[in-house]
Amino acid sequence: MISVDHHITAATLADSISQMWQISADKIDLLDQQWDPLDGSPVFTVEGRYVSQGWTEWTQGFQFGSQILQFDASDDERYLELARRNTLEQMASHVTHTGVHDHGFNNVSTYGGLRRLMLEGRIDDDPWQLAFYELALKASGAVQASRWTVTSDGTGFIHSFNGPHSLFSDTIRSLRSLSLAHQLGHSLMAENDRSISLLERLVQHAGTTARYNVYYGEDRDRYDESGRVVHESIFNTNDGQYRCPSTQQGYSPFSTWTRGLAWVMLGFAEQLEWLPTLSDQQLETVGGREQIESMMLRAARASSDYFIHSTPANGIPYWDTGAPGLAQLGEDRDAAADPANCPEPVDSSAAAIAAQGLLRLGRYLQSQGEAEAEASQQYWQAGLTVARSLLSEPYLCSDPDHQGLLLHAIYHHPRGWDHLPAGAELPHGESCQWGDYHLRELALYLGREASQQAYYTFFGPANEQPN
Repeated sequence: MISVDHHITAATLADSISQMWQISADKIDLLDQQWDPLDGSPVFTVEGRYVSQGWTEWTQGFQFGSQILQFDASDDERYLELARRNTLEQMASHVTHTGVHDHGFNNVSTYGGLRRLMLEGRIDDDPWQLAFYELALKASGAVQASRWTVTSDGTGFIHSFNGPHSLFSDTIRSLRSLSLAHQLGHSLMAENDRSISLLERLVQHAGTTARYNVYYGEDRDRYDESGRVVHESIFNTNDGQYRCPSTQQGYSPFSTWTRGLAWVMLGFAEQLEWLPTLSDQQLETVGGREQIESMMLRAARASSDYFIHSTPANGIPYWDTGAPGLAQLGEDRDAAADPANCPEPVDSSAAAIAAQGLLRLGRYLQSQGEAEAEASQQYWQAGLTVARSLLSEPYLCSDPDHQGLLLHAIYHHPRGWDHLPAGAELPHGESCQWGDYHLRELALYLGREASQQAYYTFFGPANEQPN
């Protein structure tokens, strides 16, 4: 269980955040100098150097999105111009990529990040430049929503790259692409000019994920522990019936792959922050505000509680809560893990994603009034506790020759894709694009909180959003 520090504040992390941004700048420069676009999107490091890994193209938005975040934190326009050029030259294929469920990762991190900066007044207002970003986001949201499987109850979900039978937990955070496209007044046009609501598909996908991928201790199966998250749910595409839990990157369908857990935590928390930008009238057509918020909040709280209670004391989880080697730990399972000397790998990237989920959930509950004050504080302080661990050794990488920022991340342990250092029994000491990006995003979030700047959201200032 995380040993939550109730005394830490965002301000007390200010020096660590400043140090991280200095290191981050060097990492971005190093990767930009050494990376060849012909090698494919950088995914994870091997002996400190980023390499690609063919599976799906889901990490390039994190590469260029990191440049946007660096500018946001530093006002160094080198990174803004780098991000603009790379987005223009490299990201178009991701906007129209019909084969992945990752539009919220690739396109919201790039086109969405640049749009947000303009809405916040951080970069000069340029109507044509804004229209370019918004056109990309509209198209991206519609393409994402077109990956649709109808379930037996008449709703459905955005299916993963595995095919129409597969519902991934990861996709809950990619719903941001539908959020922005809907907010920009867009819809998906289908046969016979049928207009499909992106908001409806967003709400239905969230509801299907909350129902099947998140557990609530209601005896769905023998392993139904409240807050446990399954990586993948399988459906019969002939009749839309749910069949079974599954996993691609976790240990088993009946354990919790912690990065999938983190995606659920952050994805639902962000959608809860986005819903207030919509009018009651819009939400009434898809179930009503109370029903939608209740569904999302239940999933966010259950998964966040599970993360707090199943993660070691310092807030850095093992890659899967059911990984077989953890049985060796016995009563020491709650102790802070040593990533170079433990029976199973830790996944710092899951921690970076989850920390932001905890903070956003805590902030959301704070807005709900005194009745939620205690829970709000618990989630907020847990997020800060995780952040403190990530912003220091052995997780923050200060090696000037290593291209990664956040060490001890894991990509696909079952397939053995992660680099195994010489003489080691388990992978450790390497970085990944989503881990580096989410550490930067976490630092930006907390840095703004510490300096009382505008609250950071993927959709930009709430008062700029249409109702």
